[in-house]
This record gives sequence, C-alpha cells and structure tokens, in this order.
Amino acid sequence: MQDFWFYTQLGLDHVLDFSAYDHILFLSALAIPFTFKNWANVVWLATIFTVTHCLSLGLSAFEIVTVDVSLIEFLIPVTILLTGVYNIFKLRNQTAHKSMVWHSIATAFFGLVHGFGFSNYFKMLVADMDAKVGPLLGFALGIELSQVIIVFMVLVLAYLCQSVLKIKQAIFITVASTIIILITIPLLYHTFPC
Repeated sequence: MQDFWFYTQLGLDHVLDFSAYDHILFLSALAIPFTFKNWANVVWLATIFTVTHCLSLGLSAFEIVTVDVSLIEFLIPVTILLTGVYNIFKLRNQTAHKSMVWHSIATAFFGLVHGFGFSNYFKMLVADMDAKVGPLLGFALGIELSQVIIVFMVLVLAYLCQSVLKIKQAIFITVASTIIILITIPLLYHTFPC
C-alpha cells in the first residue's frame, strides 16, 4: 500500500512540476473555455485525459506498443498549441462544435500522446513487470487529483477575471489561449525532430 501512495505522489508531482510545465499548459488550455457553471464538462475532459494517458503509459510499460520518443516529445507541445488554437477558433465559429464530442476525442488522443511521453521514465522506476499494475493505478490517481487542482485554479482565475474584473469571456479565452500558444512555440522549436 505504501508503494501505491508513493506512485500517487509521483502522479501529483508529474503534473504539478513547474519545471516540466507541459501538463499544466495543456490542462490550462483545456479548461480556459469553461466556467464553474459547466465545471463537470472540464472535469470529464480531464478524466478522459487521465484514462488515455494511463492507457498509453500501460501499453508502453508492458511493451505492447513502442513509440519514437523524439516524435512524442514534439507532439506534446503540438497538442497544447492545437488546444489553444481550437479555443480561439471555437470563439470565431460559435455555430460549430457545440457538443463535447470533438473536444472529448481530441482530449483522448492528446492523453495518449502525453502518456507515451512519460513512459520511459515510468519503465525505469518500475522494473518488475508483475508489479506495474498497482503503481500504474496509484499514478493515475495522482494525475487525476493534480488535474482537478489545475482545473479548479483555472476556473477560479476565469471567475475572477470574468465576474470580478468584468472581462468578457471571449476576451479572457482569447488572451489566455494566446499566452499559452506563445509559451508553447519555443517548446515546438526545441523538440522538433531533426
């Protein structure tokens, strides 16, 4: 049981690590269009992300699927960029994509990419093939808890900006998404596969 909590803490640290801020950027981009009124939608998306993240992590940990690490390292900032661009595009085209289907599918794919990105580190930590399920579940719990924390923080920021400072939601989404896109561009450059 102590190992389970160790990996839960590892999952928390994995997402909340400011030196490896790709998860924070992605989750922030994912949560920006939402408010407390529709908090369940963004928590649903974060859960989809966790499940697919852990699925690809498990597939890689058990060596069922292997992926080129340099490609995955590049695809992670691509997912962040696409999420930010989608936020802005959705504002410009209010009639399209009213449902959560596209958002859910994209989030699932992005979760797979991010899970493969962490798989090498996870494999080094858990060398015993038979002991990978418990650590994987603990890690998944840590990821989910940390994602709920990030989503909550973004929803609080959205509330403060939109309700207290009276910034229109469209402006908040555009500015916040643009900031995330600008932060992501150097990541794209540094991880571009040569």
